[in-house]
Amino acid sequence: MDEYEGIDEVVHEPSAAFAESTNVAAFMREYGIDDYEELIRRTTSAVAGEPESGVDWFWDEIVDYLDIDFYADYDAVRNNADGPQFTDWYLGGEINVAHNVVDRHAAVDSPDRNRVALIWEGEPGDVREVTFHELKRESDRVANYLESVGIEAGDTVGLYMPMVPEVVPILYGCLKVGAIAVPIFSGFGTEATATRIADAEPSVLFTGDGFYRRGSEVRLKATADAAIEEAGHVEHAVVYDRLGATPGSDGETAPEDPIPWNPDRDVTWEAAVASQPTGYETKRLPSDQESMLLYSSGTTGEPKGIVHTHAGVLTQCAKEIHFGFDQKPADRFFWVSDIGWMMGPWTLIGNHAFGGTVVMYEGAPDHPEPDRFWEMIDRHAITQFGISPTAIRALRKHGDEWVEGHDLSSLRILGSTGEPWDPESWRWFYDAVGGSECPIINISGGTEICGCFLMPMPNQPLKPCTLGGPGLGMDIDIVDESGASVRESGERGFLVARDSCPSMTKSLWSGDERYLEEYWSTWEDLWDHGDFAQKDSGGFWFLHGRADDALNVAGRKVGPAEIEGVLIDHDAVNQAAAVGVPDDTTGTAVVVYVVLEPGVEPTDELREELRALVGEEHGKPFRPRELLFVDAFPKTQSGKIIRRAIESVYRGEDPGDLSSMENPEALEGLRDPS
Repeated sequence: MDEYEGIDEVVHEPSAAFAESTNVAAFMREYGIDDYEELIRRTTSAVAGEPESGVDWFWDEIVDYLDIDFYADYDAVRNNADGPQFTDWYLGGEINVAHNVVDRHAAVDSPDRNRVALIWEGEPGDVREVTFHELKRESDRVANYLESVGIEAGDTVGLYMPMVPEVVPILYGCLKVGAIAVPIFSGFGTEATATRIADAEPSVLFTGDGFYRRGSEVRLKATADAAIEEAGHVEHAVVYDRLGATPGSDGETAPEDPIPWNPDRDVTWEAAVASQPTGYETKRLPSDQESMLLYSSGTTGEPKGIVHTHAGVLTQCAKEIHFGFDQKPADRFFWVSDIGWMMGPWTLIGNHAFGGTVVMYEGAPDHPEPDRFWEMIDRHAITQFGISPTAIRALRKHGDEWVEGHDLSSLRILGSTGEPWDPESWRWFYDAVGGSECPIINISGGTEICGCFLMPMPNQPLKPCTLGGPGLGMDIDIVDESGASVRESGERGFLVARDSCPSMTKSLWSGDERYLEEYWSTWEDLWDHGDFAQKDSGGFWFLHGRADDALNVAGRKVGPAEIEGVLIDHDAVNQAAAVGVPDDTTGTAVVVYVVLEPGVEPTDELREELRALVGEEHGKPFRPRELLFVDAFPKTQSGKIIRRAIESVYRGEDPGDLSSMENPEALEGLRDPS
């Protein structure tokens, strides 16, 4: 493999004691599985002498193994008579996510009743802890409120909320009544929010007066009002008072600087929810009852409404937290995410399925100083910490001294997702944050499965940037343009799924036609995930970015991450973003923007050195036509670089809806680079 230097060495070797202590090792001992290769075969492929596939066996077996509680047993693990596109899972069963993640842990005779379910920290430093008993009481109140305004099973309910503890009982209260929760990213502006409300059509929207970000108030309610005005549908807006800017329940403007208020529609959290009785009989629902409507980020085209079920989302999230992240009773799990992104519900459902403790944070990663996360890990004794590669690159830029002042010895496992790593940043995360001991569980899947296609196991050795291999129960392959497997040849190809899994979206909210076109139209009966992937001779899987971001230069395709990886490996470069622009000779030419390390001056000599480096690694056609120095890239609040905005600015075009952008001022820097 030659896409990156520095990734062909096994860096992490778990100790024998750690490997044997993992949940996945216990599973392997239970079922007589000797090694990782056999584990993947057993859980994904047809097993000689067995009447069912490994996928059927695993997803059937895992229900009892993980103590997932069905009200009524299912008759069959699945029916795929209509193909993997429309597989029905756990036929005849009755279940509810909320029963599994809160009710049973809050029962009078449960040892988890007074266990802390949530540790929340606000950006100003305020901290709250919520036990499972308290979480159930609040979830019941939400459920009772929803029924009081006519919400029934199958109705949608919007969550356009700041990251406050109340988002958890809102989510679980929706699930209790059988409503479909529709989380909307709190960083979205009017257009993006209105698009989702218009598509989902919720009559109830939970929102807030705002939240804190980088020491300032960010008002949310006016944006919610504008989105409702544009989209319609919302008859009840429940407003949580985070900033002290919410009028009283009678609509009087008591605060000094109040948020806008519509007394015919708006109601405070205290009046709507806190006044409701506790106690609610959680609904028994069919296995395939819709649980959540999660929207893709919509960076290209209209956002996709992705439909999840109760049985599917619960089994997938629980499986991944238990095996991939080795969840133990005393753990404290922190993944940097908003409730509006998949990783928010994934973190909550996966950990709370086992009565685990989740840590949630409201604000910016570098406020008031760049050591905010390291301070939180130290203070809260966090054991699992997940973050995006882009966020790590930004934090690494501040230097090791911000990490060294904190005790991070509580960490057992690190996590990442969202985009490919560069080796240097991966090593910094592993060494500086993980103490050269914690495995980096680098995962890749998506909103479409509320989980991962690829996921290392914590008892595996790791190379920098690797994603390990297929997740348990996930029949994954790498194919060429004809759909033929190239997984074992070491060639780069397209990541696909050859089979369904319980959490795979049952369709898109907009209908089957777009669902089939988006995911199943490239090859027959293969899910096209849109990523470039590769398996090396040692059995380690890697991703090379989105295939739809591919730079097709002179007939040869390469992913932006491959160009960026070469540059980031240079000592002077902190971050890089490669985009393709029209070229009369090669069809597409490469243009690269670079953020330098602190103290490094942008010079023409350095520019030419970096351009030459790309040409040496990838060939002359991929030598950047231009290489431009900037101070920052436009990013979403989840840390992803918005390449389409970079490309649009270069071309002098309108970058479109950028309501999810964390730092809109970065666009000005792109327009006037060095």
